Amino acid sequence: MLTVMQNLSSEEMIRLEDRYGAHNYHPLPVVLSKGEGVYVWDVEGKKYFDFLSAYSAVNQGHCHPKIVQALIEQSKELTLTSRAFYNDSLGHYEKFVCEYFGFDKVLPMNTGAEAVETAIKLCRKWAYEKKGIAENQAKIIVCDGNFHGRTTTIVSFSNDPDANTNFGPFTPGFIRIPYNDVAALEKALQAPDVAGFLVEPIQGEAGVYVPSDGYLAEAKALCEKHHALFIADEVQTGIARTGKLLAVHHENVTPDILILGKALSGGVYPVSAVLANDPIMEVIKPGQHGSTFGGNPVAAKVAIAALEVIQEEALAENAEELGTLFRQKMNELIAESDLIVKVRGKGLLNAIIVNDSPESSTAWDLCVQLKENGLLAKPTHGNIIRFAPPLVMNEEQLMECVEIIRTTVLNFKK
Repeated sequence: MLTVMQNLSSEEMIRLEDRYGAHNYHPLPVVLSKGEGVYVWDVEGKKYFDFLSAYSAVNQGHCHPKIVQALIEQSKELTLTSRAFYNDSLGHYEKFVCEYFGFDKVLPMNTGAEAVETAIKLCRKWAYEKKGIAENQAKIIVCDGNFHGRTTTIVSFSNDPDANTNFGPFTPGFIRIPYNDVAALEKALQAPDVAGFLVEPIQGEAGVYVPSDGYLAEAKALCEKHHALFIADEVQTGIARTGKLLAVHHENVTPDILILGKALSGGVYPVSAVLANDPIMEVIKPGQHGSTFGGNPVAAKVAIAALEVIQEEALAENAEELGTLFRQKMNELIAESDLIVKVRGKGLLNAIIVNDSPESSTAWDLCVQLKENGLLAKPTHGNIIRFAPPLVMNEEQLMECVEIIRTTVLNFKK
């Protein structure tokens, strides 16, 4: 007999997930039931600042009314046709998103990992049909420390043992080089049969690793020189997070293939996209790639609303301004405490490095204390804490958060 369980405590909800869910995540011990703007509430009603934004999916804030309304209205009319038929929303969205980002065509998908897989297939097919590489010989250059998702092909070129241990055999066709190393890229591009270079403009999961000024522009120029595609994975860094619409815009770079996800829907619905110009996108023909849900009417309407919010509320400009202030305040904290050794980031994608080994529990314990004090963040790579609040945050709220972080750090005891 099925039972409906209501009004469970956080502890009971955590036990429920532990019993019935696969243990493929290690969440902070908080159970959330409501979100609005920069805030979330747990099942007991305690209010928190969200300083992770669902890994930058909720750039527009939780449950943004315009985006939610688009979801509701379209859901009452038509939710899914598959691509076996046209629908009256997709064409409008495709025109809107192409003009918004400056590309000829878009291939709509659902998740970031799907979009990365799409870009890999598109790059390879272009290599065989346009560059003249022999079939099955194309190679794509990637970087150490990358995080592009967790599909079998994507983990094939990860160097994170958690991502790829005991998941082989792996997909061939990738050359891995150090991140932020122009000389290594130039050497790799000289290898035979190189089709493209897949890169995160800032490595978010690696701990908000920001490359040197000029790296992206030099990388794009080298790709052009060697007739290889520059593929920007902006799933986490895109949609205003770093203070520009795209992180590559900090160096005036236009990628050959652009990968988007997460905040493309404001966290309201799974929406991702791959954009490219006609000479690249035209290699994909009917039946060669797709998704039942990709380009569905709800996704189309939600994505348009989410992108309109970015412009209407000047969220890129807000991220730039508040990010500068946040890093200034974190650097002041470093002068007060030896617990934090470094802050890095762009816009409102930032991280602090904790003065302990990646194997220690210090960063985790600090995040638990931050939670107790009303701010939610999560460690990555052991001793790094990523701070990425919704871009709708204002200066007063940011300064309140800075004070929570400062008080927690100064009073922290292992």
